Amino acid sequence: MSEETTQAAEAIRSIWQGNPATMAELDDECNPNKVCRNMKDVTYEGFGDEGTDVATSWKAKLAREGKLATGASIADLVFGTKN
Repeated sequence: MSEETTQAAEAIRSIWQGNPATMAELDDECNPNKVCRNMKDVTYEGFGDEGTDVATSWKAKLAREGKLATGASIADLVFGTKN
């Protein structure tokens, strides 16, 4: 095993073992509650017709683009329809 491979394996083992210091670092890096500063001013205002909620506007957009599937379940999409 090369030196680089050995170091990578040790790093992965330390993460798997739950080293508290490493876990705290990972939590800081991967915290899903962080706010993306580039997206803080993004809204859906004006996305759809006035007085229409966002879900209805999305459905209308998907229907216009031919991307709205109707009548199929998730199981049908995954396993195919039963004949």
